[in-house]
Amino acid sequence: MPELPLWAALPAAVLLIVGGLLTLIGSIGLLRLPNFFMRIHSVSMGNSLGVGCVLLASMLIASALAHRPVIHELLITVFMVFTAPITMIVLMQAAIKRTKPPRK
Repeated sequence: MPELPLWAALPAAVLLIVGGLLTLIGSIGLLRLPNFFMRIHSVSMGNSLGVGCVLLASMLIASALAHRPVIHELLITVFMVFTAPITMIVLMQAAIKRTKPPRK
């Protein structure tokens, strides 16, 4: 197995720890917050930032081991950036319609 250089290992470790903590905080918010609207905000913010940190760490490690820029993870990032907000908007609209009183 190839050796990972220290200049890549340290920032990648920090990014993985921060990404894990952000994802954990978002997931705890999902369990602890009182209503759907607050829960959806904590999950969308925490988990999106956490995934971003993990993807950056993955790009850094892969680039260091391949001795060239590896940007395959950008496709995952683009997919997350486009789909996560759209999913959250659709879920929020459904929740708003479900909680509104019926019109007379």
